[in-house]
Order: sequence, then structure tokens, then C-alpha cells
Amino acid sequence: MEVEPQSNTSSISHSQSLFSSLVLLLSFLILNFLLIWNLTKLAIKRKKNNKYHPVAGTIFHHLVNFRRLHDFSTDQAHKHKTFRLLSPLRSEVYTTDPAIVEYILKTNFSNYGKGEYNYCNMKDLLGDGIFAVDGAKWQHQRKVASIDFSRRILRDYSTKTFKDNVEKLAVLISEAAITNTRIDIQDLLMKSTMDSIFQVAFGVELNCITASNREGREFAEAFDDASNLITWRYVDISWKIKKLLNIGCEAVLKKKIRIVDKFIYKMICSKIEQISKLQHDSELKRQDMLSRFLLESEKDPVNITPRYSRDIILSFMIAGKDTTAITLSWFIYMLCKNPHIEEKIAEEVMTATKEFGENASIREFSEKMTDEIINSMHYLHASLTETLRLYPGIPLDPKICFSDDTLPDGFNVRKGDMVAYMPYAMARMKFIWGKDAEVFWPERWLGDNGVFTPESPFKFPAFQAGPRICLGKEFAYRQMKIFAAVLVRFFKFKLGDEEKPVKYRTMLTLQIDHGLHIHAILRK
Repeated sequence: MEVEPQSNTSSISHSQSLFSSLVLLLSFLILNFLLIWNLTKLAIKRKKNNKYHPVAGTIFHHLVNFRRLHDFSTDQAHKHKTFRLLSPLRSEVYTTDPAIVEYILKTNFSNYGKGEYNYCNMKDLLGDGIFAVDGAKWQHQRKVASIDFSRRILRDYSTKTFKDNVEKLAVLISEAAITNTRIDIQDLLMKSTMDSIFQVAFGVELNCITASNREGREFAEAFDDASNLITWRYVDISWKIKKLLNIGCEAVLKKKIRIVDKFIYKMICSKIEQISKLQHDSELKRQDMLSRFLLESEKDPVNITPRYSRDIILSFMIAGKDTTAITLSWFIYMLCKNPHIEEKIAEEVMTATKEFGENASIREFSEKMTDEIINSMHYLHASLTETLRLYPGIPLDPKICFSDDTLPDGFNVRKGDMVAYMPYAMARMKFIWGKDAEVFWPERWLGDNGVFTPESPFKFPAFQAGPRICLGKEFAYRQMKIFAAVLVRFFKFKLGDEEKPVKYRTMLTLQIDHGLHIHAILRK
């Protein structure tokens, strides 16, 4: 039986279901043939003294365990640091070994990339965005982004934007606290961070947090559903046939991407028109990242089309909205589960901002927070990092091996094999983090003097590492710390239903499934 991914859309028609069943049956037969062929090739390779990682199953194990995919992988990693799943045309190697992570992300970086397999799976949604490509287009986008993140104007503009948007968010939470209304904090954080990234990166004020932008809400919902369905492609061997016949999940995905494209292309056209009208105001033209990108594109050899601009926008959105809001959501969940840690953070925030006065309003508090004050909150920084360790925004990152290779553990991988490192599973490995690996413990990040002490990015790859390390890391931390400091200063949080399990939704990022419903309590 096919395990369908979660979606907010209605069921497909009976005829489409019949088609899907027939396609699945045909795919099952083809898969069995290809798996036998793959095993035969491996047997031949072994005769040449090649050594391969232990087999933990086939792609069908991911299919059956799709809704708990990362926990299934963690279970396997407890048995083997690195293991394989057999797929029709390649082996899929999954690792929690920091030495292998360093090897594929840094030491032999040129031999591991997105490759055609990942690009093919993701291109309908992410196109030629930085998360889906290698080579010239990856280098071009990284170059433009690195220049942007080093600009003081972006830092100042983004900090002001974060403060403005957390104020709007805090006002809404305050109203809910006064009336004892349960809220979905993940939904509110998603809207707020989307407002922030669209304003900073694209110069567009969506106002999703005020529920005044219906198009923005529809776009965000469509993008999340599309992300879920793109992830489903990695376990659905029949997706290309479904796409060709426009049935099942692929028909739904096509509709979702159409909504995404309509919104993004409208924004691009509006931005190009805006830039053309501001020919004599160079500072305003260059204030947001998209404007600078479009202006710089005139000098760059890479051919900039509306489609390429659209792909870059979506990549920025994933980096600036999803991962930040998701981390803050899991952070609040951790506070609900660990109220003593919540109080320690609140005490640190209040101590760092004591000059503001006990009666400072939300606006006064957020406006007075300087970089120096934000950077002094080491326990808050450690708590956010511990959240990222246990609940990384990108829980699984697959690469493709470009030529036959031998990994640091002595095992071989073949050209075309997928090699994926698993930040979610790595966080739960005792050989990396000790006996308390699965415990939320911010103190593990603090030295004896209480100062934050970073770990190797190959042990903690939440922001990747090597040449692909996240350029927006400090940008993300600044936004998270501003939001977290304001929220913890003015509110306590309690789960809306203590008995209901909180789970993730399997997609490109680690969203909380069905949101995080909480009660906020005003601090006195």
C-alpha cells in the first residue's frame, strides 16, 4: 500500500487513484528487477576487493517510514555510524560520522555535490537556486550573497526590521495572553519571519502577521505543501510517471508550484518596475538584496532570467524564513518542556537589559537592544544552539558522489551513489555527544566562565561546513536572539495540550507537524 505524504489538499479522484495503483504496481516490478541488478553489480565489485557499508534496507523502508523518516534513520545509525539503503540505480549512503562529514564537505568537496539526481528531484520547486545546483550558478549566487551579508547597510536594515516585526508578534501574543486564547506559535513565527525576509531580501512588505495579505498566506501554504511533496519524490520511485500522466501527488505538486510561481513572478515584475522608477535614488535602490542582485546582474556573465530570479528568491526564503521560524518554534517547545531553563534565560535577558527599566514597553525594549547587549546573552545563544543541535532546520543533506571514492572509514562509494549526512541523527549519537546526547542541555555549549564555546561544524553541521557553509549564520542568530529575547522577557509559555505528542512533518525542513499550540502567560 502506498503511504501518501501529508497534504492540505483534497483526495484525488477515483480514476486517478486507480492509475496511481497501476503505476505503483508497475514500479514495484521494475524496482525488484533493478534491485537485483544493483545487488549483482555490488557482488561483482566485491570480487575486486571493494568494501561497502552495511545494508540497512531498501528505499521501501523509507517509503514505509516516511512520516518518521529521521527517527528511522536515527534507529539505523545507532546500529551503524554509516549505512546503506539499496535503491534501483544507486546505493544511498547515510552517515553520522563527523570524519566523513568533513571529508565530503571540505577535504574532497569537489567530488560531492548536488548532482543530477538531487537537481532532478528539486528543480520543479527550487530550479537553479543555490540549494539545488553546483558549478557556475552556485558560485555566482554565493558570491552575490557573500557581498550582501558583509554590508553594514544590510545589517542595520535587517536589525531594524527584526525589531519591528517581533514587536508586532509580541503584541499579538500579548492579546492572546490577556484573553487566555490558545495560539499556534509556529504559524505566527512563520508569518513574522516571512515578513522579515521579504522586507530585508526583497523590499516587499507582506504584512502576513496581521493577516492582511491573503496572497502571501496562500503562497506560504503552497510552498510548504510543495516542499513536502518534493521530499516525497526521494522515496516514490514512480514520481516521474505520475508527473508525465499528471496524476496523484505530482498533479497536486504542479498546482502548488503554480501558486508559488504566480506570487513570485508578480513580485519580480513589481520590483523591476520599482527599480526603473528610482534611477536617481541609488541608496534606496540598493537597500534590499533583490534590488542589488538585479542591478549587479547587468555586470555578471550569468544569464539572469525571470525564472533564475525566481529560483534565487525561493532559496533566500528557505534560508531566511523556514529555518529561523522552525528553530524558534522548537526553542519554545523546549522551554515548555524545560521551564527551569526558560527561567534561566529570562533571568539572563532581564540582567542584560536592566537599564531599560522594569516597566519598559515591548517597543521600548526591542528598540533599546543593541548588538552589544544581544551578544552578551551567552546562555540564550547556547539554548538556541542546543535547539538547532536536536532539531536542525535541515535534518538531512544528500550529496552525489561524482567519481569512485574511498571514505575515511575505509569503505568505498561508487560514482552516482548518494552520500547524505544526517544532522538530526547526529545529535542523538552518544559517540558524538556523550550519554546525554538526547537531552536538551544548553550548558554543554558553555565554558567554565559561562561564555559560549562553539563546536566543530563537522560535529554540528546545522549550518553546513566547508565551502558551502551558511553565509547567513550570523544573520540568522541575530534574528533568533532578538525574537527570543523579546518573547522570553514578556511571556512564559505552556503547551496547549501536554498529552499530545509533538512531531515533525517530513519535508525539506523540520517543521512541527500541525503547528505548536501553546498558551502564553504575561510576565509581571
